[in-house]
Amino acid sequence: MTDPHVVVVGGGLGGLAAAARLAAGGRRVTLLEQAERVGGKLGTVEVGGFRFDTGPSLVTMPPVLERLFADTGAPLSDVLDLQRLDVAARYRFGDGVEVDVPGERAAIGPALDAALGDGAGAQWEAFLRHAERAWHATHEHFLESPVSPAGLARLSLRVRDLAAVAPWRSLRGVGARYLRDERLGMLLDRYATYSGSDPRRAPAALAVVPYVEQEFGSWYVRGGLRRLAEAVADRCRALGVEIRTGTRVTGIDVAGGRVSGVRTDDEALPAGDVVANADAATVYGGAGRPGLLPRGVGATARWRLARTTPSSSGFVLLLGLEGRDPATPHHRVLFPASRAAYDAEFDAYRGSAPAAAPTVYVHAPDDPALRPDEHSEAWFVLVTAPRHDPGRGVDWDAPGLAERYADRILDLMAERGVDVRHRIRHRVVRTPADLERETLSPGGSIYGTSSDGALAAFLRPANRSPVSGLHLVGGSSHPGGGLPLVTLSAEITARLVLSPRA
Repeated sequence: MTDPHVVVVGGGLGGLAAAARLAAGGRRVTLLEQAERVGGKLGTVEVGGFRFDTGPSLVTMPPVLERLFADTGAPLSDVLDLQRLDVAARYRFGDGVEVDVPGERAAIGPALDAALGDGAGAQWEAFLRHAERAWHATHEHFLESPVSPAGLARLSLRVRDLAAVAPWRSLRGVGARYLRDERLGMLLDRYATYSGSDPRRAPAALAVVPYVEQEFGSWYVRGGLRRLAEAVADRCRALGVEIRTGTRVTGIDVAGGRVSGVRTDDEALPAGDVVANADAATVYGGAGRPGLLPRGVGATARWRLARTTPSSSGFVLLLGLEGRDPATPHHRVLFPASRAAYDAEFDAYRGSAPAAAPTVYVHAPDDPALRPDEHSEAWFVLVTAPRHDPGRGVDWDAPGLAERYADRILDLMAERGVDVRHRIRHRVVRTPADLERETLSPGGSIYGTSSDGALAAFLRPANRSPVSGLHLVGGSSHPGGGLPLVTLSAEITARLVLSPRA
């Protein structure tokens, strides 16, 4: 009989959620995290009385989180204060036009008409109806199930569903069928960045991302999204999971074709099953880097991974600001001057320098828990950026680069109508190199692999690895990155471990 002990490598949301589900299913679980606290990319930084979330800033598909908590103990509503946003985001386009996109789908069309002109709302709603068909075609057999030839076959046999998914089109291509206003096209392009992808190369199936956000709403965790990681960790401990922080896993052991345990800096820990919440590239290795698996094990998975494109990273400013404007939107997106300028940003993902005029994203929650007093604001400012790649791309540790680019972003914000340079009490700069060091994600890739290319979703590492007893969970594995998909990844993986034939 297989050892019932499960070791989870990595304490990001995916690892924590998988551990909670496995413990609730009766397994003995040990979770090992190399950092001094769990949470992975759901991090937080405190400076001068300000507190900043450093990872995701938005919750979508709350039913996925509700299912996690209901399946493992007390319901979500007993644990976290999840609040739906009245305004999902304020968008500012290159011509100076602004639109507040409501948090309720029915109100979005009229808001677009009012800001962009009559007909804009109808264009966007026509696109959402297409996206809704894609959602119903994919969520059961793909997003909520292990990736498998059988699941793909079931999808391909339904002609109407295949037309909705449109694997032969890019996200931009399918958008062009419905969106004649360039500004709506830019709004759609933004959703490719949710998976670190280029809308010109990302598959049309990513249309489900704006659909999910606008159908199920945009939500915020009062006190900061870091509280989500803390709540799942608390659930793990209540279920008997042993959580060890400050523990770096140096290898995954295999005997007789089956996983047998893991090694840390200090010990060998036997296990019947191992769940890796590490980047798939860290597990399998590649590009001259050794993986956690023994040499020669997992060669096919490594080959498939080499065919994917790494996702982009992010350059972040954490700004503690003097003064507070109650009209500041929770989320704000400042677009560049034109679609062509936006394309230059996507081109920079693979270049040797960061984009000169990128889209700027601002997260500014009105949350007293995040600021030292009522006369201040805590802003998280993000631009999508190339990975840290000193050999072939951008070396984010190059002297002066980070501070110069930070100044450039603040100047861009001012040019686009949001000048906070005179209000800064504290400024913290976080680069892709910092993200790589803190989370061990190669190059600081936020989502592991991007969704670029028609087959990208099917090349993404599967939850069940080629090594018996080894499973992958998290943003770099199926079904992808972002809070809801990572939580679904944990649900799929736990089901596979608890019912190996699932």
